Amino acid sequence: MFDLKTLDKYKPIDNKMYQVMDDEGKVILKNWQQPMSDEDLVDAFKDLLFERTTDQMAVSYQRQGRMFTYPPNLGQEAIHIAAGKVIKNEDWFVPAFRELGAWLAKGVSLREIFLYFKGNEDGSRFEQANRMLPVSVPIASQLVHAAGIGFAMNYLKEEAASFAFVGDGGTSEGDFHEALNFAAVWNAPVVFVVQNNQFAISVPLKMQTRSINLAVKGVAYDVPSVVVDGNDFFAMYEVMAFAREFVLKEKRPFLIEARTYRRGAHTTSDDPTRYRTSEEEEMWAAKDPAKRLRNYLVEKKLWNPESEEELVKSFKKKIDSEFEAAEQHPEYRVDDVFDYMYEKLPDELARQKNMLKNYLSTVGGDK
Repeated sequence: MFDLKTLDKYKPIDNKMYQVMDDEGKVILKNWQQPMSDEDLVDAFKDLLFERTTDQMAVSYQRQGRMFTYPPNLGQEAIHIAAGKVIKNEDWFVPAFRELGAWLAKGVSLREIFLYFKGNEDGSRFEQANRMLPVSVPIASQLVHAAGIGFAMNYLKEEAASFAFVGDGGTSEGDFHEALNFAAVWNAPVVFVVQNNQFAISVPLKMQTRSINLAVKGVAYDVPSVVVDGNDFFAMYEVMAFAREFVLKEKRPFLIEARTYRRGAHTTSDDPTRYRTSEEEEMWAAKDPAKRLRNYLVEKKLWNPESEEELVKSFKKKIDSEFEAAEQHPEYRVDDVFDYMYEKLPDELARQKNMLKNYLSTVGGDK
């Protein structure tokens, strides 16, 4: 179990990474005990498979021209599923744009996800996802919001944490440092999660920072930090659970660097073959989070791989149904794009609105 003593053993300055399983799913820690019931663990694996299936189908929908640019999640699912098992209904979830499994766990519907990536802002309503902010495409700007939410939780005396996600590239943004500093100074209960997938679009980690790792960036702000194997579900779950308990008890932030690999493209507009090698991709494929957790479950006789194909087929039917429903959803109203920022629409926005409506009327799309 990950605790304060374990945290002390894995100081970022020593560049140690917390890991429970090896690349084949074998537990490597002595006297380790499974942190959840067998039933919950099997459910977690099913959630991981569902995220992966949804993700692969989303890429397919985009390639068919039925959806716009989409950021694949392949290879990073253990982080998302662990977060989904730890984040509570009363906690705030502040996403970036690559946390699909955690969104689903928080209550975002598949239909909303597909609507969003089809360019319909109704997909940002998150009607069943309590205390979740919209997707944030500007890099790291959401971290400042998460720090402010943590400050508000203290002010309101609420026992709730703020979970903020960002990629490794986001640690090069000023917002990252401002958010950590603010959260530390004001004792805000924020769990900052850096998904270090090795590339900020095409820029490798070694060209982003001279730091020994990314977790060490929290040291200067007196933010407890740890590097975790982001492809190890157990390691991620234990650290996430510890971090939530820590920020609520200590009323201070915590920084997690989840070391993983984006096996797909940055987005469907990207070509990763231009900046990374097939050898590197194969090396990280061997660390696949699904394979590792599946092997663990099979070893414990909790999972029959032969049943997986039928399960995935049932997932695909559900996903297809939700996507078709998103395709039948009414088009986003032009008025909604402009009418909710100001009490009275400024002249410049009124001009832009008329221009858009005139354009849409010429192509038969005026709503």
